[in-house]
Amino acid sequence: MRSAHIDPHRPHTGPAAMSLTARQVAVQNIAEGARNRRSPAAGSSASLPEIFGQNVFDDAVQRQRLPKAAYRALRATIEAGVELDPSIADAVAAGMKSWAVERGATHYTHWFQPMTGLTAEKHDSFLNHTSDGRVMMEFSGKELVKGEPDASSFPSGGIRATFEARGYTAWDPTSPAFLRESDHGPTLTIPTAFCSWTGEALDKKTPLLRSTQALDKHAVRLLRLLGERADRVQSTVGAEQEYFLVDRRLWVLRPDLVHCGRTLFGARPAKGQELEDHYFGAISERVLNYMMELERELWKLGIPIKTRHNEVAPHQYELAPIFEHVTVAVDHNMLTMELMKNLAEKHGLACLLHEKPFAGVNGSGKHNNWSMSDERGSNLLDPGTTPHENLKFIVFLTAIVRAVDLHQGLLRATASGAGNDHRLGANEAPPAIMSIYVGEQLEEVLNALIEDRAPSSASTGASASELRLGVSTLPPLPRDTSDRNRTSPFAFTGNKFEFRSVGSSQSIATANIVLNTIVAESLDHLSSEIEARTPEGAGEQERGAVIQELVRETLKQHERILFSGDNYSEEWVAEAERRGLDNLRDTPRALEHFASETNVAMFAEYGVFSARETNARANIMLLKYVHRVSVEALSARTIAATSIVPAAAAFQEQLARSIKAVTEVAADLDVAPQIALLGRVTGAINSLQAALGELELAHAAEAAHAGTEIARARHTRDEILPAMATLRVHADTLETLVDDDLWPLPKYDELLLLD
Repeated sequence: MRSAHIDPHRPHTGPAAMSLTARQVAVQNIAEGARNRRSPAAGSSASLPEIFGQNVFDDAVQRQRLPKAAYRALRATIEAGVELDPSIADAVAAGMKSWAVERGATHYTHWFQPMTGLTAEKHDSFLNHTSDGRVMMEFSGKELVKGEPDASSFPSGGIRATFEARGYTAWDPTSPAFLRESDHGPTLTIPTAFCSWTGEALDKKTPLLRSTQALDKHAVRLLRLLGERADRVQSTVGAEQEYFLVDRRLWVLRPDLVHCGRTLFGARPAKGQELEDHYFGAISERVLNYMMELERELWKLGIPIKTRHNEVAPHQYELAPIFEHVTVAVDHNMLTMELMKNLAEKHGLACLLHEKPFAGVNGSGKHNNWSMSDERGSNLLDPGTTPHENLKFIVFLTAIVRAVDLHQGLLRATASGAGNDHRLGANEAPPAIMSIYVGEQLEEVLNALIEDRAPSSASTGASASELRLGVSTLPPLPRDTSDRNRTSPFAFTGNKFEFRSVGSSQSIATANIVLNTIVAESLDHLSSEIEARTPEGAGEQERGAVIQELVRETLKQHERILFSGDNYSEEWVAEAERRGLDNLRDTPRALEHFASETNVAMFAEYGVFSARETNARANIMLLKYVHRVSVEALSARTIAATSIVPAAAAFQEQLARSIKAVTEVAADLDVAPQIALLGRVTGAINSLQAALGELELAHAAEAAHAGTEIARARHTRDEILPAMATLRVHADTLETLVDDDLWPLPKYDELLLLD
């Protein structure tokens, strides 16, 4: 992990340090830091219930700060989806301002999520002039409801030209305002939507809200056909977040990590994850301190973080929240990623959210756990103890099976991206083929429905069992009705579906927009079929028979999407092809489906995207793929040409001088092994130089495809990425040959194994 001659206790200043490279100094400092590290001072003694949500303008604060009429109107909008009453804006703004100012805020910002995949904000102070030349703190309802950031500098996919600059942010009352703290005071942060002057969505929040409306409408409609009372249905999400942490002193010496979020070079270390000793292992003190501070800051923002643990790869970790309504969950996940990166710097760490920062070890995903619940909190995907008798559950499950089968390409597209292409399909993440795993019990229930027979006792709850471990002091364990399938991209896990394909750096908004929309379309289809097939004046029993036959027919049509086996196996690839399932292995292939004629029509019908908005998003995602790989290609060329080649040339010269010196002293000594090593180094340098030339040609040729985004994306996939891979092979070969003292880049064993 460090050169043998470096003494970790030796001071890293003075003349002795002049011979050390920046990499060696960083490693030495890390070693000294580990030896001298002390536990930080204890944080606040306040309990979790005391701090949870303390920086949020939530229901309790609204009740306290707002006039009763304004409070009731605002809660009706938040809880029942009633149209916002504009007349309450001034009262809400005054309540927000007084709360924020008392906490030390001087500024507010409309916080939104443009199509960059990140968040954006413009800060304005509460300051206003008085007639006597003094100042006062003011915040009006108009300022709360609408902001006006420049819309021309954000991705629009052709919706807005550069000279068409006007855009608007619109207050989203369904996601509460909050205070973002800094060393010099908090900022009132107001979640908003973002649209163009012409009213088209330029963000991820607006279509997410539209999709929740579509799902609500058609879920309530179907529930009433099933004889269930419901006034509102919302999707709920809990997004698990995986990430890597590395020492910041090493991170700054890796331009590829700084610019691209992943290592473009790096030879395999002697130890990776093959010992399987990191997953759920003891969390190091340094990382635990970071996690604990992160959790406290998230809790203050009302983000219900529940879980923390080591993940599979070295220096890989995960946190996970409790379920929330989807719009709040998306906002909270974006906030979580921002805080993860910001707090890591405070702890001398760098937080890596890229899907594949390191070759040869697991990458990071963001498992999107999705379900639906009504206004009373009843989970529509809870099968109960006898799922075969739970008509509501079976019908909604059928709708989801149909939705994923019909729109598998669209669902795959939501997890597309240059980073996630390195992760999907490896033995760590689901493949690019969409399929659904429901577990043994539900699989038997669905098969029985398809085959029009009674389900076996194993699926009715009659075979519920306990696990006894053969040790008298250990309690019996209630056994779940089915195992878990970690290879499935869309797995039922008790009372929700876990969409495991989403990448760790991605906003979960896109995946949930699509899930909401395709399920709304299926619910609409089933409702229309029930209405059309049920005779007028039919009783409950007759309607039930119609529903049962529709479920059987629908499941039979779409059973190809159900798969319980090993999604990583080659046999499944062949079987999926036989079934007619899509295998969209990369981003360009996946995004060709996003703006298909069928999808454009569906999004428009359910009011989620206009045709222009759908096509714009497809273009933006393709260009993001092209631009991200372009940055990687330029970074790879620069690092190879200015760091790796000089280091290799220096070692080449060192070898040549050594061989010459030996032969001059004793001409009869055998230096053939040294000459062979020199030949290997020279050959690798020559191959690297040739690969650099090929990469430059491939990158330059991309300009020829400037007319169409899909052509540029295909060229990137077919020409630039393979050229980068070839360049890496030769660079990584040189890393294994060149003197460790000369190698400029921190190596994998230093990045992944030093604490």
